[in-house]
Amino acid sequence: MCGIVGYIGDRKKTVHVLMDGLSRLEYRGYDSSGIAVMQDGISKVFKSKGKLNNLKNKLKGNSLSGSPGIGHTRWATHGRANKKNAHPHVSGSVSVVHNGIIENYNELKTELIKKGYDFYSETDTEVVAHLIEDLSRDNNLSFEDAVRNAFKRVEGSYAVAVISERAPDKIVAIRKFSPLVIALGKNESFLASDVQAVLPYSDEIIFLEDGDVAILGKNGFRITDLDGNEVARNISKINWDPVAIEKCGYRHFMLKEIHEQSRAVLDTIRGRIHEQTGDVIFEGLEHDVFKNIKRIIALGCGTSYHACLTGKYMIENLSNIHVEADLSSEFRYREPVLDQNTLAIAVSQSGETADTSEALLEARRRGAKTLAITNVERSKIARESNFVIYTCAGPEIGVASTKAFTTQLMVMYLLAIFLGRVTKKINERDGRYFIKEALAVPQLIERTLKIEGEIQELAKGFHGYSNFLYLGRGPSYPIALEGALKLKEITYIHAEGFAAGEMKHGPIALVDENVPVVFIAPRYGIFYKKILGNLEEIRARKGKVIFLTNGEGKEEIFKHVDRIITIPECSAYISSIISVIPLQLLAYYIATYKGTDIDQPRNLAKVVTVE
Repeated sequence: MCGIVGYIGDRKKTVHVLMDGLSRLEYRGYDSSGIAVMQDGISKVFKSKGKLNNLKNKLKGNSLSGSPGIGHTRWATHGRANKKNAHPHVSGSVSVVHNGIIENYNELKTELIKKGYDFYSETDTEVVAHLIEDLSRDNNLSFEDAVRNAFKRVEGSYAVAVISERAPDKIVAIRKFSPLVIALGKNESFLASDVQAVLPYSDEIIFLEDGDVAILGKNGFRITDLDGNEVARNISKINWDPVAIEKCGYRHFMLKEIHEQSRAVLDTIRGRIHEQTGDVIFEGLEHDVFKNIKRIIALGCGTSYHACLTGKYMIENLSNIHVEADLSSEFRYREPVLDQNTLAIAVSQSGETADTSEALLEARRRGAKTLAITNVERSKIARESNFVIYTCAGPEIGVASTKAFTTQLMVMYLLAIFLGRVTKKINERDGRYFIKEALAVPQLIERTLKIEGEIQELAKGFHGYSNFLYLGRGPSYPIALEGALKLKEITYIHAEGFAAGEMKHGPIALVDENVPVVFIAPRYGIFYKKILGNLEEIRARKGKVIFLTNGEGKEEIFKHVDRIITIPECSAYISSIISVIPLQLLAYYIATYKGTDIDQPRNLAKVVTVE
């Protein structure tokens, strides 16, 4: 969840590389920040509470130079958000930055206190610094061996970068359950917890794996295991455009990413359809592999879980395969029933979400086939699954997911067609029809974005309310959950999403004239007729109604709703992708009127790499 960067090389201003990388990672952690740079063999440490700008201001006019250097943006787990808990943590010659949780830190801390070490912070990370220093000093180990031996004793999840005055020409890094990458340059090496921190400097990336210990120097790198045995890792070429990471004139990354959704969806479709035969083609997926699949478990957290719920409707209807959507954080703490005829689908934007990757491993241990849906190549769930489908959203910086979600929905739709062809529920003619619907989505998104001004004006009238309800039926129910989540995430307004038919079973007690109710009600089938009845229930209790639908909305009932949001005509399956866009815009513009931190909302981080 926190952000890590590291640099070693001949650049005169290591600090500039570190601060540039941290600025690209601030979405991962923003409670505090810090850097350590080796200058003339001495580690110089600067830390600051709050946003990265506070650290930038502290460094203004400073002549800090030298190499190597490490940096960190913190999202608090152990200990409050303040300067003393900010990373790097220092012990003697050692400076450490860490992402993750050290589960046995109390045991290690007690032992180190008995040895005379003083603890200045409330963090679990400080034990790592003291432990490495202790092993270097008392056991006469080399810097590298001290790090390896330290992490033979550490339990938990971690991505760690360490520098030491005893070995001022290297960075040692190690990972377990938390992402860490190396980027390769000419006579220089970079380290980061996310590709986009180093992408402006190199597109040659090595994704470290659990248990890897990387030793970075000016002239190259080595990777070993905890016993010092060298291991080989592949170099990947990353084709993301560094310009895509910039705001490009938009006020916030979130708004930019909302507007990138048509392109992201088109990229996700491109190369995966055969219009003439009505087939969907995924690299590495063959029909024969899935012929015996009788049941699917879709696993995700937050927005990705909502994609799983939407995928359940799509896959069941188009393929006749039973689908269960499950919260990754709950899945492995019971006794899930799976076998070789079960397909476990793990959905994660980053591919590093701790709960989801552990749920995936549990499904694999129980004999299920596994499929990852992720946006990041060589991410953990991509490496650990039997199969992988990439969403092609490109880098997403805003903490509140937008284009990652819509591309996940598009993958679910294409996967539903693929599985429908496997089970023969979809014939060639129907396949061509569904593919035609998919190809229309980018244009439908562009048309929907044209009502942005209308949504902005609507937000102006509703930003003062303290509670919202979002209601939907069928495939619109997960979109109601997602709309409510977006509002909560970036406006801090309490919002709940419900299946509209459940209102009379309790939640309707919340409704009065002070509670706006957002209906997601595209016109298709029995769901639309049923939700009109729910609308009457809300009107009878004086609830403020925002009604999202397609078509003209000329029925008598619409004369009595407060606001109507109209999206373009589209099929039932596609409507989920289109309906969420006005809800993203509504949350965004309410947040702008409230003045909240949209790209970095409080208490949240983009990548949740701890349970």
